[in-house]
Amino acid sequence: MSTGFYWDERCFWHAGGNYALTFPLGGLVQPLAAGGLPESPETKRRLRNLMSVTGITEDLAMRSAEMCPRADLERVHPAQYLDKFKEMSDAGGGELGLRTPFAKGGYEIATLSAGLARQALLDVLSGDLDNAYALSRPPGHHCLPDWPNGFCLMANIAIAIEAAKARGLAGRVAVLDWDVHHGNGTEHIFYDRDDVLTISIHQEKNYPLDTGDVADKGRGAGEGFNMNIPLPPGVGHVGYLETMERIVLPALDRYKPDVIIVASGFDAGIYDPIAQMMCTVETFGAMTGQVKDAAERLCDGKLLMVHEGGYSEVYVPFCGHRVLEVLSGSSRTAPDPMAPTVAARQPNDRANAHISALIGEFAGEFGL
Repeated sequence: MSTGFYWDERCFWHAGGNYALTFPLGGLVQPLAAGGLPESPETKRRLRNLMSVTGITEDLAMRSAEMCPRADLERVHPAQYLDKFKEMSDAGGGELGLRTPFAKGGYEIATLSAGLARQALLDVLSGDLDNAYALSRPPGHHCLPDWPNGFCLMANIAIAIEAAKARGLAGRVAVLDWDVHHGNGTEHIFYDRDDVLTISIHQEKNYPLDTGDVADKGRGAGEGFNMNIPLPPGVGHVGYLETMERIVLPALDRYKPDVIIVASGFDAGIYDPIAQMMCTVETFGAMTGQVKDAAERLCDGKLLMVHEGGYSEVYVPFCGHRVLEVLSGSSRTAPDPMAPTVAARQPNDRANAHISALIGEFAGEFGL
């Protein structure tokens, strides 16, 4: 098994300025020392540091990539959007959409983030690697072609998919998004198409507030190829694994993709500050095992995971490390330091029974 890990120090340097998620700064609102951007580099940098400490880097193909070529960016984003982004970036930064602040040089860093995902997918599809993980930052799953939002400035996964398709490397692609927020950008880009299956497991009405309904199943040729699974707050390990077993895995079996891509957000983790789910290190490891088995069964193991959200600087690194352990088959571990506590806080049997009934309703919606 050969697992690639794509990263670049420059992606940690993406900054949003003195920005607050909800409250405007100034007046009686004291400025925040860290700039106020929940999408902090520390969650990713601490994952990368943890990997060095455990030595798992020795079991991975550690790689970087070039900035994504303009031609591949334009397969998803209009030239006018890219030009405006570049102009503002050169002038010192700003904000193009909703909750997407960037500093000087932000365009180049976003282009590099997309380049990591693109190169990782090309290398998996060409057979150079069995599977891969791209530590992309800024993230991408909220970004529409001409409207960035939710910290996402370029649609990293969509850009990678279109680059691969343009080179004849993939026909049918499945995207599983387990970030706690709805993957509205990925959904929008492929909503009319049947060559990309999009599945989003998310906390209902967290972000965005007006997307991610189970009834939104695609349009035209894409009817039935978009699947939203909006779970209520408080779902934990049992509920997420049941969602995978009863909905996601059967959907993948039915679709039979050439490659599976996971939008790997860790904000469904129990300690995330801007979500209310109860997933653990073990949850993310188990889901990785499930999707890895599906990839081996359906598409010769071709699997790419692209980093998205996750805002607990302490907990995200352990979630990410467990994913890499399972993805690569490495025996180097980073045990969950909060394991006894998170186990005690999981939903009880009564809550899990309620969640199971809801998952059954969703499965019926999708004919599974």
